[in-house]
Amino acid sequence: MLASYALRPEESHGRRRPEPSHPYRNDFQRDRDRVIHSRAFRRLENKTQVFTRRYSDHFRNRLTHTIEVSQISRTIAAELQLNEDLVETLALVHDIGHPPFGHAGERTLDTAMQEYGDRFDHNLHALRTVEQFEQRYADFPGLNLTFEVREGIIKHSHDYNEKEFPQLAEYLLDQRPPLEAQLIDLTDEIAYSTADLDDGLEARILTLDQIRAGVPLFGNLFEEINLIYPNAPPKLKFNETLKRVLDRLVSDLIVNTRQRIAGAGVQSVDAVRHHPERLFAFSAAVEQERQQTKAFLYQNLYFSSALEADHQKAEQVISELFEFFMESPGELPPSYQEKMHHEPLHRIVCDYLAGMTDNYIQEQHRQFLCPATI
Repeated sequence: MLASYALRPEESHGRRRPEPSHPYRNDFQRDRDRVIHSRAFRRLENKTQVFTRRYSDHFRNRLTHTIEVSQISRTIAAELQLNEDLVETLALVHDIGHPPFGHAGERTLDTAMQEYGDRFDHNLHALRTVEQFEQRYADFPGLNLTFEVREGIIKHSHDYNEKEFPQLAEYLLDQRPPLEAQLIDLTDEIAYSTADLDDGLEARILTLDQIRAGVPLFGNLFEEINLIYPNAPPKLKFNETLKRVLDRLVSDLIVNTRQRIAGAGVQSVDAVRHHPERLFAFSAAVEQERQQTKAFLYQNLYFSSALEADHQKAEQVISELFEFFMESPGELPPSYQEKMHHEPLHRIVCDYLAGMTDNYIQEQHRQFLCPATI
């Protein structure tokens, strides 16, 4: 049973190119399957989330992070009677626009593009990926996803202005996205904030005492675990605490959002779209805990000295390859050279690099810029 404010497949604005209905899969299920079978989705396995494989291949990558986001999202969607198929699809597709080397790679590409009066935006790149780069069908380029999935790619985490982004005007930029899309930005953060505490401890960049002191949500729950399991090994106490951190964030998001929906009196997708603000939100107390956790991770993990060498290497590889292909476009693959008749070279080079995995971009760097090391 779907709530009245959930988005039903039959209410979809449809695909850019109409297709016959499938006999036993609705349109959002088909979109999910197209994403899963795409090359862009498979490449997430070899793209850095936070830690490169220099640390361990047990840590999260973009693919395993995406699976965790999908699991959390489906749980919340089921509880709030949202469309689980659409939610799952949006969770699975939400990171396919990210370049290699995590956020360090994204910042470096954006800096390179700014020299040409342009920008790199991973949401916009994800849209280009599903609209242009995936070539699997004889009838059309891209995956021909439904409007709602394409809209969710653009709007799940960011509000774009139509004057600044006229090319996105079709995506109802003056309206809120459906609840299924609003959910993804918050489940993304729930997934990575808890996972990064876990991987940060395993990497020995963070310590248990440091997390207890710097993350009030974790510290308070750890005290409860200490009373319940006084003789358990520290790592198991950490695991039990982190499980409760995850549960607190998810449970609060469900309860508070349900209250906000009821308070707003929305009874349809259209009412959600025209509400003055997004309805998915944490309570004030948990929002403060979320911000404290995020600030801790930025200060002690993401910009830590331990990861600086990886960030510098990422910046070097991407910036040097960007410059190389700008000066030697004849080294680009033929399919990218063909695009030079229609798009500026800096955009083509950016698209090419952004689609690479960590392993492949390093191979390209060695081939073209460090051949003596091969």
